[in-house]
Amino acid sequence: QTPLKKTNALIAQMGITFLNAYVPSALCCPSRASILTGKYPHNHHVVNNTLEGNCSSKLWQKIQEPYTFPALLKSMCGYQTFFAGKYLNEYGAEDAGGVGHVPPGWSFWYALEKNSKYYNYTLSVNGKARRHGENYSVDYLTDVLANMSLDFLEYKSNFEPFFMMISTPAPHSPWTPAPQYTKSFQNVSAPRNSNFNIHGKNKHWLIRQAKTPMTNSSIQFLDDAYRKRWQTLLSVDDLIEKLVKKLELNGELDNTYIFYTSDNGFHTGQFSLPIDKRQLYEFDIKVPLLVRGPGVKPNQTNKMLVANIDLGPTILDIAGYDLNKTQMDGMSLLPLLRGDKNVTWRSDFLVEYQGEGYNGSDPTCPGLGPGVTHCFPDCVCEDSYNNTYACVRTLSTSWDLQYCEFDDREVFVEVYNLTADPHQINNIAKTIDQEILEKMNYRLMMLQSCSGATCRTPGVFDPGYRFDPRLMFSNHGVRTRRFSAQSL
Repeated sequence: QTPLKKTNALIAQMGITFLNAYVPSALCCPSRASILTGKYPHNHHVVNNTLEGNCSSKLWQKIQEPYTFPALLKSMCGYQTFFAGKYLNEYGAEDAGGVGHVPPGWSFWYALEKNSKYYNYTLSVNGKARRHGENYSVDYLTDVLANMSLDFLEYKSNFEPFFMMISTPAPHSPWTPAPQYTKSFQNVSAPRNSNFNIHGKNKHWLIRQAKTPMTNSSIQFLDDAYRKRWQTLLSVDDLIEKLVKKLELNGELDNTYIFYTSDNGFHTGQFSLPIDKRQLYEFDIKVPLLVRGPGVKPNQTNKMLVANIDLGPTILDIAGYDLNKTQMDGMSLLPLLRGDKNVTWRSDFLVEYQGEGYNGSDPTCPGLGPGVTHCFPDCVCEDSYNNTYACVRTLSTSWDLQYCEFDDREVFVEVYNLTADPHQINNIAKTIDQEILEKMNYRLMMLQSCSGATCRTPGVFDPGYRFDPRLMFSNHGVRTRRFSAQSL
């Protein structure tokens, strides 16, 4: 069962599915900023979903927005560009220019004010506010985005190439399905993998504080959320079908690349955390990535390690732009899409997150002390200000490994061997070979200070990797400094 049957048939089966696609930060705003800039969070400085965390702030608008890949597509490559949907969570905030702010790079701009909604929202239509109510036929956001997109395809110029970014809030909360889909998937519940509803022993304290087993009400809540998420995706599936049909009708389908992906994963009950993202585990950092287009053979899968920082470079490469002129950290996927045989590819990438939290205690959970946030009724909190970590996620012919360090008083370390333990139940930090630990720690420090080409140097398990243990000690200043450099 899947809510995306048409998407699967029209994109995956007609193109390539990347089996190992990831986001460097499992949260909407940093992740969307990485897609737009082709950069890791430590280079675009969007660290969480708040204005203070640089989400759609004045600083972001000034320093990063002019260099996003759509800005280059429009100004340097002569593309007409179209945006519809959720941009960045704080977009439209009064302190940052309101909905009158249209970022550079967009010929047509239909952006949602603030965070995900399905009804009763405001869109910035090329900088002018347009209110929507709760009448399904004219206001249901997924369908509104579909109709705007079809209009663009109908009326755009046929003399310039085009780029569209359609960013549906679905399946984000509040999970409001279209009325015709409210009865779908009645028997679907969240997957019960081996890490479902178990205690996250030997994990960082935020995971250890989750109550196990979860309360019945939490389990009912997460199953319900899972079902509703699937229901909202049925409208996304319809949107994709309409777009592909329209491109076919226009005679443009065969020379158009279509990318389908998401900004983060989501957990529902793993390690007894009811629902959210923001954690370093596979269920939060892994995303779908499907691509069809010219030169992409149908029905393929690819196991290479790819990340959302690769989307910008790929699209600019397709447009013929010289990637050496950008400051992007990612790599173009075009050689993989075309099936080039001799591609040297990365064997690792960086995951980084800076926790969100308040100095006060949560009044509903006074026992947990200050700094926690996103707490459930039974005091399971999904984030805290010292839920700040960085990881190297490595995938090579010999290793499938994740190494993580927390920036908290414990300087807690988590290491997983995903070949033996795909659900990341056993933290092997205390038993893994010391030399591997040192190399991973060194590689992590390198990636946390990388920029552009230095983010693409050989990983620990690449033949070209060079490890000089002496640098471990001369560089230790980096360890204490690295997180504070991100705090703006």
